[in-house]
Amino acid sequence: MTDRPITFSGPMVRALLAGTKTQTRRVIKPRGRLSLFDGTWSDSYVLDPGNAGWRAKDVRILVGDRLYVREHWHAEVGYDGTSPRDIPGGNPVWFVADGKGPAADAFKPGRFRQAMHMPKWASRITLHVAEVRVQRLQEISDEDAIAEGIEDVTREIAPGDTSLRFWKRYRDGGWNGYVDNPIGSYASLWTEINGPGSWEANPWVAATTFEVERCHIDQARAA
Repeated sequence: MTDRPITFSGPMVRALLAGTKTQTRRVIKPRGRLSLFDGTWSDSYVLDPGNAGWRAKDVRILVGDRLYVREHWHAEVGYDGTSPRDIPGGNPVWFVADGKGPAADAFKPGRFRQAMHMPKWASRITLHVAEVRVQRLQEISDEDAIAEGIEDVTREIAPGDTSLRFWKRYRDGGWNGYVDNPIGSYASLWTEINGPGSWEANPWVAATTFEVERCHIDQARAA
C-alpha cells in the first residue's frame, strides 16, 4: 500500500468533488517484456494466468493505495518566480477547477501552474483504491462510463422528460453537444484527453475504482 500522486483535468476534479466520479482508466505502459511484439501486448500475454506478476509490475496503482489528486492551480503572485517545490507548505492556493477567482480580500493569484507541478501539500482530494481491473478500453460498460464522471445534460436537452437521458459529447467533432448513451460520451471524453484515434486504438487499461475523501492525504483515513 502506497501513497501516490494522480493528475486530473478540471472537469474531472469537479466530478470528484460532486461525488459523480469513482473510476478512472489509465493506459498500461509495458516495460520492455521479452514477450512484447511491436510495443503492444498480445491477448495471450495479458490474459495468461502465469503473467499476473508481470502485469502487477506494469500496473502502477494497486488496491489499497491512497492517491492524492493533483490539479491545475495558482499560488500567490509573490511566488511567480518560485519553483513549486520551493513554495512553503500551507500557503494559499487557488484551484482552477473552482472557476471563480478568490474574493477581493483574499490573496492575489499568480501565474497558471500545471497539475503535474502541484506539490503534495497543496492537494485537497484523496482517493482510496478499492479495485483495479486490467481490460481493454472498449470493454467499459454503461455503468462504468457513468462512474467515470461524464456529465449528464438531460435537464438542458429535454427538461421535464423523465423518459430520456442524455450525456455530454466532449470535443470529438460532434455537432450537437450530446449523445444518448454513456459509452459514447465517455469515448468522446477519452478522445478529447488523449487525441484523435485513441479510442479506436482500444489499448489495455487499468480500470481503477476508488472512494473519494475531500481532504488532504495527511488528514485522510489510513489505507
